[in-house]
Amino acid sequence: MAAERNPDVYLLYEYMDKISLTVRIKVILKDDIDAQMLREAAQESIQRFPYFSVCVNLDDEENYILCPNTNPIPVIPEEDGRIPLGSKELGGHLFAISWKDDTVWFNFAHSVCGAFGVMPWIKTTLYHYMTRKYGKMEPPADLREVGTPLLEGELAWPDADRLPKDEPVARYTGGSTNVGIVRMLKFLLNPFAHDTYYYQVEIPADAFMKYVKEKDGTPNTVLTALIFKAAARHFKEKKGQHLSVRIAMDYRRDVGCPESYRDFVRLLHAKYDWSMMDEPMEKLVLRARGAVIVQSQPELSYERFRHIEEVRRNIDSQKTLKGKIKYASSHSAFRSDERDTCSVSYVGKVDFGQMADYFRGMYTITDGDMILEVNALPDRFCICLQMADGKRELVDRFCEVMKEEKLPFSISDRQVRRLPAVKLPKVK
Repeated sequence: MAAERNPDVYLLYEYMDKISLTVRIKVILKDDIDAQMLREAAQESIQRFPYFSVCVNLDDEENYILCPNTNPIPVIPEEDGRIPLGSKELGGHLFAISWKDDTVWFNFAHSVCGAFGVMPWIKTTLYHYMTRKYGKMEPPADLREVGTPLLEGELAWPDADRLPKDEPVARYTGGSTNVGIVRMLKFLLNPFAHDTYYYQVEIPADAFMKYVKEKDGTPNTVLTALIFKAAARHFKEKKGQHLSVRIAMDYRRDVGCPESYRDFVRLLHAKYDWSMMDEPMEKLVLRARGAVIVQSQPELSYERFRHIEEVRRNIDSQKTLKGKIKYASSHSAFRSDERDTCSVSYVGKVDFGQMADYFRGMYTITDGDMILEVNALPDRFCICLQMADGKRELVDRFCEVMKEEKLPFSISDRQVRRLPAVKLPKVK
C-alpha cells in the first residue's frame, strides 16, 4: 500500500553523485567547539523539529517515504570525505552536524528543506550549545524553543487547485545563457573531475549597506550588478549571446505558507548585454531592480507551484522506482529552469540574538557553478563564491570590480566544498 504523499521526498529521485542536492551551512565561531556540549545540544534541539528526524524507506509501490527516526542525530568530527547522509553509520538521518576546531557544519538533504527552512533548527541548536558553553544570553526573537508547539503553518503545503489562475502581466523572455550550461557540462561529463570549490568573501555590513543605499538597490540587486561586471570581463563575447544573473526568490508568502519549513524557491533573471559592462553601477542595479519587480508577480509563483505539483503527481504514477527516477530526471524543474551565467542567493538578515557576538562567519554551501550564496551577520556580509572548477579567473574579476567600487572586503584561499552524499534504499 502506498504511504501518504510527502512533499519532502521528490528531490531524492533526482540525486546524482555530482549534483547531490545537499546543502552545508558552515558557522565559524570565535572559540573551539566543545564536542560533548554540541552533542547534548543537538539531541535536545532536534526534538523541536520532528520533521527533520527522519529516514528514507520504500513503500510497496516503490515510492520513497520518510519515516520517524529515533536514532540520535549524528554529531561527528569533520573529515576530508563526503558525509553519507541516510547511511547506517549515521543512523539513517538526512540531517547531520559535523565539527572541527572552531567550525560547525549543518549538513542536510535539500529535498526536505532549503536554507530558509533550516535556519530555525540551526538557531535552536546553536542556542542550546552556547547557553551550555557561555551561560544565559539573549535569544533570537523568533527562537523555536524545545517544548514549544509547532507553529500553525510550520508544516504547510498549499493546494495547487485552489491557487488563482490569472495570467501574469509579463514573463521573462531572455532565453537561456549558453555560458553557464557549457561550463557545468564540462564538469559533469569529466570522469576525473570530482571536487568543487568555493571562496569565502567578507564585506563589512556598514560599508556594504551604505553602498547599497547609494546605488538605490538591495543586497540582491547590487550583488547581481557586481557579478555581471565580473562575468562580462571574464567571458569572451559571442554573437547572439547575452549574460544573465539568476536571483533566488522565496515565494512561500505568495502561496500562503509563510511559516512553512519546506522549500519554496523560484528564480528571477536579470539579463545584460556585453555592451552594458561599462555602464555605471547605478544603472546596472536599476536593471536588476526592474527584473525583480516584473518577475515577482504572485501569478508566476502560482504557476511555478502548479508545475512542480504536476511533475510530482507524474512521478507518483510511474510503476517502478527506476521509472520514477527516470521521469524525475527528465522532467526536473531544477534542470529545466532558464540557464544563467551566474547566480545570487540571499537568505536575508537573520536574527541570532546575542549568539551573533560569538560568530566569526557563516556560509551556505550548495551545488552549482558561479554562485554567490549570501548570509548577513550584524557586522558583516558572508559570501560563499562557488565554482565548479579550480580556476580563479572569475573570482579575480569579481575582486577587481569590488576594488574599483571601493568596497572593503577580504577573501579566503580556495576551499573544497565536499557536499554530503545521500545513501538511498534500493528495491530488493
